[in-house]
Amino acid sequence: MRRRPRRPARPDPGRRQEVAGGGQERRRAGTGVGPDPAAGRSRAAGRTSWRPGAGALSSGAMEPPADTPPAWVRLRDPEPGELGWIVQRHGALYAAEFGWNQEFEGLVARIVADFAEDHDPHLERVWIAELDGAPVGSVMCVREDGAPGTARLRLLLVEPAGRGHGIGGLLLDAVVAFARSVGYRELVLWTNDVLTSARSLYERAGFTLVAEHPHRSYGVALTGQDWRLPLREGSPR
Repeated sequence: MRRRPRRPARPDPGRRQEVAGGGQERRRAGTGVGPDPAAGRSRAAGRTSWRPGAGALSSGAMEPPADTPPAWVRLRDPEPGELGWIVQRHGALYAAEFGWNQEFEGLVARIVADFAEDHDPHLERVWIAELDGAPVGSVMCVREDGAPGTARLRLLLVEPAGRGHGIGGLLLDAVVAFARSVGYRELVLWTNDVLTSARSLYERAGFTLVAEHPHRSYGVALTGQDWRLPLREGSPR
């Protein structure tokens, strides 16, 4: 994978300059995937709080007992050292759950290094998801090289300890909202067919599967998938 060329950290003239969700987003995590319509939302000090609703995003996940106190989920910017945490957790989890080798960890390291060394803070962002103060997930939104107006979702991850709380859906929603707010026309992503839980999230968010290609990577045979979400009316599918 080639390192992408350095570019000046300036936004596209035709795009809005503000960063959506620049503060901290919080929700009370129980079994819910979204806000309780009866609870409403409160916005103060740059964060949004939710009470748990109903239904779990993570298929097959064990739900907490009814008497288990709900946990706090917070989406925030990465702290020093947490870009390295993203690399380490991707390498460890994908090896344990899918048998992928260090080739995948190397790919993640290059993606993270490119972001750390050269990104436009107005148009690109990383989120860390916390559950009760501990990092349990991540996702990234970056500009697609050679495709003005297109953003790419990368490195969506939820730790086993964070599954069953709707964290994957919150991270995905944060990327979609951010990409829309800064003026991207479409959001794309690449994944593999074995990541079935992620596929259900993409489908619920409105992504369309546009291409599939078999390949052998990370020591295993896989089918790569390209997904696309138009963000503006009239955007090509």
